[in-house]
Amino acid sequence: MIIVISPEELVQNETEIINQLFREGLDLLHIRKPFIGQNEMKDFIQKIDSKFYSQLVLHSHYDLAENFNISRFHFREIDRKNGLYQSFTDKKKSTSVHDIETFNQLNKEWEYAFISPVFPSISKKGYGENSTILNDIKKRDNSNVKLIALGGINENNIHHVFDNNVDGVALLGAIWESDEPLNVFRKCRQNIVY
Repeated sequence: MIIVISPEELVQNETEIINQLFREGLDLLHIRKPFIGQNEMKDFIQKIDSKFYSQLVLHSHYDLAENFNISRFHFREIDRKNGLYQSFTDKKKSTSVHDIETFNQLNKEWEYAFISPVFPSISKKGYGENSTILNDIKKRDNSNVKLIALGGINENNIHHVFDNNVDGVALLGAIWESDEPLNVFRKCRQNIVY
């Protein structure tokens, strides 16, 4: 599974790129726009082809889900700890963790969890340089929740991540920091074996 996370800030032609990514086989898109209001979010979603709405995951503005028939929500680690997710019993839920011990404690209420940073971040300079996550994943003993690796993953190292018993990867910087996001995505897909 390959997931793409939207950049926090709006990018020129972003929704056109997203539609193209879906046509190229993108599995899920996480919409992570912490700084935009409800109307901007609505406009953003409306520019995405409606046939891909079932593949969208909201990080905020959960109340818009019904308008667009979106059934997937993501919750940050702090929101999970505060129980924010508990009222959304009819949604598919994902979350984020930063160590394998926390991942191993997640119950099957969670469809999958991002674990990061696997490699030094592409978009957050200096973040994740001493990470041991990729090695720590070997201690995984939770098979109820899919493990999605995140952080510094690109077309050159994606095969190495899949060699480490992950269920998928999430891409952010590799796509949005590139001048050719579609080509990067294609190369990532080519460089993995499902």
